[in-house]
Amino acid sequence: MPRIACGLLCLLLGGTAGVLRGDDWSHWRGPLGNGVAPEATPPVEFGAAKNVRWKVEIPGRGSSSPVIHGDRVFVTTAVPVAGKDDTFDFRVICFDRATGKERWSRLAVTAKPHEGTHQTNGFASASPCTDGERVYAHFGSRGLFCFTSDGELLWERDFGDMTIRNGFGEGSSPTVHGDLVLVPWDHEGPSMLFAVDARTGKTVWETPRDEPTCWCTPLVTLDKAGRKQVVMNGQNAARGYDLATGKELWHCSGQTQRPCASAVAEDGVAWVTSGFRGAFLGAFDLAGSGDLAGGTSVLWTRSKDTPDVASPLLSGGRLWFYKEKSGLLSCVDARTGDPLWETARVEGVNNTYASPIAAGGHVYLTDRRGTIAVVADAPELRLVATNDMGEAVDATPAAAGDNLFVRGERHLFCLGKP
Repeated sequence: MPRIACGLLCLLLGGTAGVLRGDDWSHWRGPLGNGVAPEATPPVEFGAAKNVRWKVEIPGRGSSSPVIHGDRVFVTTAVPVAGKDDTFDFRVICFDRATGKERWSRLAVTAKPHEGTHQTNGFASASPCTDGERVYAHFGSRGLFCFTSDGELLWERDFGDMTIRNGFGEGSSPTVHGDLVLVPWDHEGPSMLFAVDARTGKTVWETPRDEPTCWCTPLVTLDKAGRKQVVMNGQNAARGYDLATGKELWHCSGQTQRPCASAVAEDGVAWVTSGFRGAFLGAFDLAGSGDLAGGTSVLWTRSKDTPDVASPLLSGGRLWFYKEKSGLLSCVDARTGDPLWETARVEGVNNTYASPIAAGGHVYLTDRRGTIAVVADAPELRLVATNDMGEAVDATPAAAGDNLFVRGERHLFCLGKP
């Protein structure tokens, strides 16, 4: 792992309950929150029957990503209850990392969702997160559930019912950092950002947000003074909050409607983007305060070809992002915003939900039909391999150790060379 990345990882993970290893993927955007696995070396060639360490069927439906800690892999799912229309068992499942054998499966709650969801989506879209001792699963209006790594339910929280724009369903993932679990709650009713005690589930702080429906995940990062901030996307504004208190530190308008993409950050700078009915990508100096619009804390902005659904990838000083309905890939210099290339066609990538990830000098780009293209993590676009998983893939893959974990429509794959 590069020295800078290693140092940042240690700072960001300081104070977590368990011992998080460099090859863990404990959050849906990886150990740095940027989509990068600094120590992982997964294969570049694989498929439904190629370089498969193991493959297990996942009951029900979900587009949540797997998270990995130590010798365990955690996923969530919503399983239809036989004989009960529109009622689901919301479950957390733990698999052995080496063999794929199920270690445990726990029912969080049985419920009939009060609203529908998008036709391309189910009811288990939020990815779990883990601190090594506990795993946290957020099923939105069904509640937040905390299990030990051995499957014992410790606590649960009910935050009420969300009202989501156009009935498109819930899906924002929680984030665990130290003794706090951050729960995003943006909807058409009163929106909030909650911080709850990771050990008890009790509220530590809650901050109102002047936002309608948004599907982003909180990012915990450091400003240049070493202060920990929570960066959140939003339709009305990108915002930064003090991790310790929930106080808003800065905001900046300019976003498009109903953002889905989560922020990325490095070296005291955060990048926030959205791309539905418009385009916006901005680089923000986290040392700024108050309204940043028009000031020097807005380092640069971009107003074309930004992502709608998938979050950007920050790797090697470059921002990678692609369009949902076309899969067209762009890459810009993170410091300047200058394009390295724009709207490039990558073989097999035409329609995307999963976010790009980077590991082992490569970038992994996932098409909804199950194609995963691998390109060099470099300033020039170079295709390395095109792989077919044999089933649809909407969940973002996870890279850990020498493995790539892919949650498909029906199966969870652990990919690795023999």
